[in-house]
Amino acid sequence: MRGSLFLKIYLTLLASLAVVAVVGAVVVRIGLDERDTGWRAQRDLFVAAILPADGRPEEIAATLRRLSETFDTDLTLFDRDGLVLARAGAPIDAVVLDRHGRHARREDGHVFVMRLPDGRALAARMDRPFGPSGRNPIAYLALIAGVIGIAAYPVVRQLTRRLERLRRGVDAWGEGALMTRVDDRGRDEVAAVAKSFNRAAAQIERLILAHRSLLANASHELRSPLARLRMAIDLYERSPAETTKQEIVRNLAEVDELVDEILLASRLAHLERLENSQTLDLLALVTEEGARQQVSVGGRPAQITGEPRLITRLVRNLMQNALRHGARPVTASVVQTPEFVRLSVEDHGKGVPESESARVFEPFYRPAGRSETAGGWGLGLSLVRQIANHHGASVRLETPEGGGARFVVDFPHRA
Repeated sequence: MRGSLFLKIYLTLLASLAVVAVVGAVVVRIGLDERDTGWRAQRDLFVAAILPADGRPEEIAATLRRLSETFDTDLTLFDRDGLVLARAGAPIDAVVLDRHGRHARREDGHVFVMRLPDGRALAARMDRPFGPSGRNPIAYLALIAGVIGIAAYPVVRQLTRRLERLRRGVDAWGEGALMTRVDDRGRDEVAAVAKSFNRAAAQIERLILAHRSLLANASHELRSPLARLRMAIDLYERSPAETTKQEIVRNLAEVDELVDEILLASRLAHLERLENSQTLDLLALVTEEGARQQVSVGGRPAQITGEPRLITRLVRNLMQNALRHGARPVTASVVQTPEFVRLSVEDHGKGVPESESARVFEPFYRPAGRSETAGGWGLGLSLVRQIANHHGASVRLETPEGGGARFVVDFPHRA
């Protein structure tokens, strides 16, 4: 592509100018021919009128002298056989009228011949042609085309240079330089493409960095249960015991849960629309999950639109998060308002500092002061936010007056 686009655009422009110039030249040439033909016809009629065929020789000679003095030209009148009938000024050798009837350039000046209707011919020699004259408009067309072609060169070159820079930026980004951005200054189509590329590159960079962070954090979180599992298996091989077996099962369940959360997070990151959306009774769903988690549920029936498995996972993660990181009693409630359906899950633990309330939904968030052995908060609340976003809902953390933490999800009403 290097240079080819420039050549295509520039050669196309030059070809267009050439076509315009040729067509213009043809039109001008036709116009000139019509003008000259009309002028010659009028001229010949004028000459025939002042030099009548039946005029006396002395009158014709006097007329030629007056014309010669008036126009400062040499005139010679020939009969149909080429013999001189009369002259004024310097003699003119016998000439032959060409098929165009136009003046010819000779060493002794411009000589043109007018053929009269009766067969006579009047030859005139003067410094300038006797008739319409002026600069050639075809030359003007050629000059204009040349100027436009020269002026268009830097314009086309600048355009293609910007496209080349855009291509180099895309190539660099494709080779792995995710921080590459291209110059998007301007308001034309090239700038619009550059802006679109920069937005897409920034979005993809964020997604890749998020996946890298997720993988790194998941690997970090998996180390602890895998290390405990390995140790428990060694102990069980040396001395089988029920407590050791239960430890193995518990660590396997922890690994299985973390892998399941990672897979769900990856699925939600690429989910464009809900696969099994239907009308749900949120209170019934929350009550059923509360019975499993031994969480008190209150409120009134309210309908929302969503995917049952994902809404159930959202409710379960909120309740399990409150049970693990908060303190009992844990309560859940469903409230319906004219604007939304609100789900609240509240615990009575230490709560989260206000300065960190916005970060609790980050994957594997670890509160300040929490030990390495205690682990982070995993992907539970991050999944809650992803599921809420896919259902057009909002989620936030509030701090009740009595302490603890309250997670609030506002769903839109059933569609």
